[in-house]
Amino acid sequence: MLLSQGRLRQTTPLKSYRYQNNFRTRLRPLPKPTPLYKRSPELRPEITDNFPQAAKAKSSSALPAIPPWNKPPQPHIKEKTPLFIGFTRNWRLLQQVVVSYVTAGWPPEDIYVVDNSGVIQSNEKGLLTLQNPSYLNYRRLTTVLGVKVLTTPTLLTFAQLQNFFIYTAFQKNWEYYFWARMDSPVVSDEEFEEGQNYKSFYMRAVSVMRETMQPDYGPLAARWFANDRLSLVRTKAVVDVGGWDTLIPFHMTNCDMHERLGMKNFIIEDAKAGLVFDVASGIDDLAMFYHRKVQSGKKEEKVEPPPIGSAAPRLKPDGRNSPAYHNLLRKLDEMQRAKNQNKAGSNARQSAQPGGLGEPFYRDGLGFEQGISMTMNFGRDVFEAKWGRSACNLQEVGLDEDDAWRVVPEWEKEEVQQKAKEGRERESKERQKIVKQERKEQSRTNKQKVKQMNG
Repeated sequence: MLLSQGRLRQTTPLKSYRYQNNFRTRLRPLPKPTPLYKRSPELRPEITDNFPQAAKAKSSSALPAIPPWNKPPQPHIKEKTPLFIGFTRNWRLLQQVVVSYVTAGWPPEDIYVVDNSGVIQSNEKGLLTLQNPSYLNYRRLTTVLGVKVLTTPTLLTFAQLQNFFIYTAFQKNWEYYFWARMDSPVVSDEEFEEGQNYKSFYMRAVSVMRETMQPDYGPLAARWFANDRLSLVRTKAVVDVGGWDTLIPFHMTNCDMHERLGMKNFIIEDAKAGLVFDVASGIDDLAMFYHRKVQSGKKEEKVEPPPIGSAAPRLKPDGRNSPAYHNLLRKLDEMQRAKNQNKAGSNARQSAQPGGLGEPFYRDGLGFEQGISMTMNFGRDVFEAKWGRSACNLQEVGLDEDDAWRVVPEWEKEEVQQKAKEGRERESKERQKIVKQERKEQSRTNKQKVKQMNG
């Protein structure tokens, strides 16, 4: 619109023109370029929820009863026992590990699921579907299973998530906290007895914590259960070394932290509390963790789910160390062996859910996995630059906390360069010998062919 002599005058929109032979002509629109796409991945079958009874429940009273020998003590013990379980992707695995800890005696109110999916409040508001890798059933966790859910403000790396645990513990004045991997379900060892008394997984973990709280124990940093699939952490120790190095996002960040703890003479020791498994898949019905059956004469019948919203019948336990218990152990062991035999290894669980297109904060599953892998490689490079070496034996080679970022990289040292040069020269000489030998062989073969042709 233009102002002309006090009145508004309608103008036509600007157009693109080109000049050819002094004549003005309209430009034709250029054809839209067509990207070259990668081959589409094979479609995976849709997943199903692996706790049908909980899906129908409105509260914890509609779930099977926790085996009485594994029930958490009432009232709660005097010590605080918070347990963090970080979540990024794969709802079936998360639900499985939560159920495993609840049925192994951990008080549900002490379990904190940390939603690190990076979808802001989408899970809390129920905006995602089961096929979305970032899906988490907020109501199921809080209302039915009775655990707490904390949401990170954005997607955090492993190192950042660990610092989030420290921050939360610091804010809540927790001197100790536990954290567990979401792909590592636990089971109480029902064949274990300490003296004449049986202890659940939870009470054995509590005993370990109480042992480390003794004044004469020493400067504890952490206790590892099953090679840190579950860890007990002393908050002060990890704060004293400055927390996790977020410049090393994933792989090698644990090495960096543990070596720095050792440099300050903090102790990390192994411990046992029960059975811990490392899996990449979920049991189809998590009721197995309750291993309950109805006794009907000599015949055992499987428990049928109660009507929606009704209380589950408090069934007689099938007994500690029962066939149903050993069936659960066999199943978990099969799943663990399957993961170990999978070429994808620890990342086999990552791409189990392929859906979610069009939902809030959607990410392409394969692209996300590739991006994480690239970030892991970057972290390895940072570790090498920080400590001058790629191996996780910093203290063995005399490095101290003050040596970070000050050490000449191993591959740049004169003696290392000299050895590398000598190695290259040796390889060159050996290669020349091989080439000479091949030429002699070829010459001999050619001479024989010539003789045969002349003969």
